[in-house]
Amino acid sequence: QVQLVESGGGLVQPGGSLRLSCATSGFTFSGAFMGWFRQSPGKERNMVARIGPLGTPFYADSVKGRFTISRDDAKKTMYLQMNSLKPEDTAVYYCNRIGFNQDWGQGTQVTVSS
Repeated sequence: QVQLVESGGGLVQPGGSLRLSCATSGFTFSGAFMGWFRQSPGKERNMVARIGPLGTPFYADSVKGRFTISRDDAKKTMYLQMNSLKPEDTAVYYCNRIGFNQDWGQGTQVTVSS
């Protein structure tokens, strides 16, 4: 059974930072293309960053230069370091394998507000 558990969200002021974690199980993490997604009220869930098995990262334009995606294959965990946060980053953040529209976790809420 694939399990994806996101954590690390919270309330932060604009310009602040958060580090999200995605603990995984039930699949071969080291060979998986992984991604971070977010969904804000009234909007679709969109990918903000992805990382391949070799560690090559890609970012949506909206977060490029501010977010950093990484992975630790030994821990089967993916991370998203979020810096210079903006109110527009407010959303529920999810992790998943790229191309797998199933097994979504509960997500972790990120709220950027003064």
